[in-house]
Amino acid sequence: MSAHNEEAPKLIEPAATVLEAGTDAAGQRLDQWLAASLGPDMSRSRVQMLIRQGAVTIDGKPVDETKRKMSVGERVSVAMPEPEPAEPQGEAIALDVLYEDDELIVINKPAGLVVHPGAGNWTGTLVNALIHHCGDSLSGIGGVRRPGIVHRLDKETSGVMVVAKTDRAHKALSEAFADHGRTGDLERAYLALVWDIPTRPTGTVDAPLGRAADRVRRAVVPEGRDDARHAITHFTVKERFGENQQEFATASLVECRLETGRTHQIRVHMAHIGHPVIGDPDYGQAFRTKANRLPEPLKGQVKAFSRQALHAWLLAFRHPATHLSMRFEAPIPGDMEELVGGFRKL
Repeated sequence: MSAHNEEAPKLIEPAATVLEAGTDAAGQRLDQWLAASLGPDMSRSRVQMLIRQGAVTIDGKPVDETKRKMSVGERVSVAMPEPEPAEPQGEAIALDVLYEDDELIVINKPAGLVVHPGAGNWTGTLVNALIHHCGDSLSGIGGVRRPGIVHRLDKETSGVMVVAKTDRAHKALSEAFADHGRTGDLERAYLALVWDIPTRPTGTVDAPLGRAADRVRRAVVPEGRDDARHAITHFTVKERFGENQQEFATASLVECRLETGRTHQIRVHMAHIGHPVIGDPDYGQAFRTKANRLPEPLKGQVKAFSRQALHAWLLAFRHPATHLSMRFEAPIPGDMEELVGGFRKL
């Protein structure tokens, strides 16, 4: 056995989760050392919560200071409470499950489904549906038996989402989404039906986003503003509609890939370059009259389409436990497919 392995924390009483600090622990912060010692299932934030709750003792004495420095030979005991019931109640809401195992679940979210309970939407959300569907297979995210939301789709945006069922999966997937695939295998692609045809077949929108005046919407803001957040969207034109029909309004089906993940990012960025998503009630209002320049029945279809024509069609990532690359695709939902089909007839 190597000298490094001899100094690894020794599990003294497995049932009680008691660890003995080796020489490598000297001078480390308690929360950092515990998070590393307890393995991938335990996040640092979860460890800090346990320390503050009095669940950690050193040599039999309670400790509540997360930054406390460790010493060689100290015996650290961690009392792991059972996960608490989730505050949102489970609801029997139908889910389109693309994949599920003990660590995570991948679903095809329909348009109209809110992801997380909040003001005005305390019930009928994806979280309520997942609590009911997953039941006891949720091992507890941060000590609460709830699904771990690592990314979101707007209420009226459809498509693929992955949700963690364990702390280990939540930690790994959160890190992957925070990195936006720059150093890992995360891949996200969306299809958007937008007004007009971009002058270039491919392009990048690099424009910081911040809060708009109403504090719900987002807007492109000066880089130096306090709430400005770096945001980059890459787009590729997949189809052009009405390109040679001068009497009609034109449109495009574009694929968008995110280098960052800001609220409403694709919707704001496409509107910023003059190609708002068709049906977008927040960022496409200035283009509403364009529908009048379409032939029937397409004009009626566009006016009746009451949501943004945006769909997350692809999600790929590395599994947090098996480390296998996983890739999921979801076809464009029926209402958006009909709208695209109407434009194809131009």
